[in-house]
Amino acid sequence: MDEQSSTRFGFTQQEVNELLNEYNFLEQKDEVKEWYDGYLFGSTEIYNPWSVLKYVLKAIQSKPEPESFWANTSSNELVVNYIKQSDQVLHDEFEILMQGKSIIKDIKPELTYRDMDNINNVYSFLLLTGYLKIKRQVNKYTYELIIPNKEVYEIYHQSFMDYFTEYKASKKNKFVEALKQEDIVQASTILVSLMKKSLSFYDNYESFYHGFLLGLLDNYQVESNREFGDGRLDIVIYPEIFQDKAIVIECKHSKNADYLLKDSQEAIKQIHDNHYLEGVLEKGYQDVVGYGISFFKKQCYITKININ
Repeated sequence: MDEQSSTRFGFTQQEVNELLNEYNFLEQKDEVKEWYDGYLFGSTEIYNPWSVLKYVLKAIQSKPEPESFWANTSSNELVVNYIKQSDQVLHDEFEILMQGKSIIKDIKPELTYRDMDNINNVYSFLLLTGYLKIKRQVNKYTYELIIPNKEVYEIYHQSFMDYFTEYKASKKNKFVEALKQEDIVQASTILVSLMKKSLSFYDNYESFYHGFLLGLLDNYQVESNREFGDGRLDIVIYPEIFQDKAIVIECKHSKNADYLLKDSQEAIKQIHDNHYLEGVLEKGYQDVVGYGISFFKKQCYITKININ
């Protein structure tokens, strides 16, 4: 945050240009900037020196190809732990950062490692350890923060994906079991919790949620987008044995939360009108239940249908 010696902790833009020019990689300067630039010491723009040197070394040996060199020097456990400890507010703020946007936070410039376990210090630690950068100073202790570059973005992305994979594994069987038991409240609770722990849903659309459910059901015998009955159903989950219950799911994307119930009921009507449940029974299964699931951002509504 200080001006004094601000150029001594990494490479300036001029130094990076000279280095790339020395090895005839100057045409890669935009790529290097995208991946390894982004830090601000005082008012000086600074590149990560380790990653720039590793990039040039790799380029000399083979071809210029960026990767997260700095990420591989540690376990990045700091980011992982904060993700695991995060409440929904912190999770949503991380999501904003991963969209390339900034957040404004108070920063404590004097920290010890004893302060690390205090979740209130998360942004101070992420800034002082290089996982965030200052975009601008708002007032004496308040700063606008952003993810520095693509290299650091990959750390966040991989950390979130690893955490979500672990979280999903603990929840997906309970979700399918709730559908089998026709417990809509439990199924809805689990599905919402999974969506809230996952990455961005701001660019949401129907096929996105369809794909999300398919990823959740990756260990099950599933058919998707297949001609069935008188139409093309979204998802059918087959049981291991014919005597167990099969599950049909039709997805809808609502334009806002007020349409969730209506769209879920429309999905049920589609299951009924196209005889999807009857199509499953014709395959020899003895029990089947259908669900219309409507989605809006990180909300959902589940409606059930059985054959009368």
